[in-house]
Amino acid sequence: MKEAFIYDALRTPRGKGRQDGALFEVNPVDLLAGLMKAMERRTGIDTSQIEDALIGCVMPYGEQGGCIAKTAALRAGWDWQVPGVQLDRYCGSGLEAMNIAAQKVRSGWEDLIVAGGVESMSRIAMGGAPGPRDTKPEMVFQLKPVPTGVAADLLATLDGHTREDVDQYAVRSQQRAAHARANGYFSKSLEPVRDANGLTILSEDELIRPDSSVEKLGQLKPSFQAMGELGGFDALAQMKYPELDRIRHVHTGGNSSGIVDGASLLLIGSEDKGRDLGLKPRARVVSVAVVGTEPTLMLAGPAPASRLALKKAGLRIEDIDLIEINEAFSSVVLRFLQEMQVDPEKVNVNGGAIAMGHPLGATGAMLVGTLLDELERRNLRRGLITLCVAGGMGIATIIERV
Repeated sequence: MKEAFIYDALRTPRGKGRQDGALFEVNPVDLLAGLMKAMERRTGIDTSQIEDALIGCVMPYGEQGGCIAKTAALRAGWDWQVPGVQLDRYCGSGLEAMNIAAQKVRSGWEDLIVAGGVESMSRIAMGGAPGPRDTKPEMVFQLKPVPTGVAADLLATLDGHTREDVDQYAVRSQQRAAHARANGYFSKSLEPVRDANGLTILSEDELIRPDSSVEKLGQLKPSFQAMGELGGFDALAQMKYPELDRIRHVHTGGNSSGIVDGASLLLIGSEDKGRDLGLKPRARVVSVAVVGTEPTLMLAGPAPASRLALKKAGLRIEDIDLIEINEAFSSVVLRFLQEMQVDPEKVNVNGGAIAMGHPLGATGAMLVGTLLDELERRNLRRGLITLCVAGGMGIATIIERV
């Protein structure tokens, strides 16, 4: 079986996902097409050699609809022979795109694929198109779905994590991200967003708050308490977890992932194709995994997905040098650290989505590039990327530098 190699990794900065955010003026097609042009420029590849473009997008409607992968490839001026597909595994979409690309290459049926994701959360709001679980009363009663924020509070309640615990983790994320940005640790993969005249719109992540503190975060009101208590979602959660006397609402805008705009791309290919095109491999994809988890709690997938990826690779968690876990909420990372018994100094060493934001469909592939850059900077070998996924899923990937 062929190996699947990562040849390039790049991303946009994350812009605030509001109308006053720097990237609000950029159509999501252009956000992605700009990265495609940058990848062509960085690698010098003949785009007719790319056999598919797999792009994650969680809200594929309106300006993000119509198979944005193909539209962006045409917009970027890539060869019209390049096909494209949009895929949605909720928050895991960007990593799922890379995992499928790696599987295609390992099968031998394709040899060069672009994978990544895009989400313009300032233009296409999260939850803008409710699904059947949210609208059919009998399905709500059967499945007991709750919003992700309520699920995060449920997770913290079950694990005994206090408001101070989740705020302390959030401050650490902000401090690490601010340090990484100041020292240029993101620069290798970061591609500024430019307008039609070549003028820079945004060159650095916009959301980082270096002055964050536990005291400041402690002044924020819980974001999901009213939704849980008045919206009836706490009652749904307690029907699934009757041992709880109440849900303790500890998450705020300060210890949850930020709403942002952004895009990411990876170039995945076989060894022979890379050699033919004069590309230097940076890492190989060792193993991938995806799992289902209890759907009301929803956010507990990173640890079981990681254990499955480790089992497939014949590795232990101690064999992993660095870990990137998406900071959807502080409680997600705290649960992972508790379950996996991993050294916190290996995890999200340059901060995460609490500090920089979580552009839903793009985040997974962004984490791959962030991890790969840091493995190279520290001269380390193996890394693990993992995300919780809405609806009760988890996804993980192990990569190894070459």
